Amino acid sequence: MGFFGFLLLGLLAGAIAKLILPGRQGGGWLITLLLGVIGALLGGWIGGVLFHTGLQDFFSLTTWLLAIGGSIIVLLIYGLLAGRRTHRG
Repeated sequence: MGFFGFLLLGLLAGAIAKLILPGRQGGGWLITLLLGVIGALLGGWIGGVLFHTGLQDFFSLTTWLLAIGGSIIVLLIYGLLAGRRTHRG
């Protein structure tokens, strides 16, 4: 998968993760892109460690599930960190 394909995967995986998670997450499309790319990297790493598979092809179901799963994890962590920052006041 090329660089722009990976960016598109990250953006879409981040957007899908935001739709799956309940509540209101801050950030616009740039934050979604960054969290999605980080999540896709995390999902690929987790897939390699646990299942001996990684991010392969853009149209692979495994790639999408790993990227979305990683994005959900990253979005949860981001929500916890951003929530702490706003509650300190």
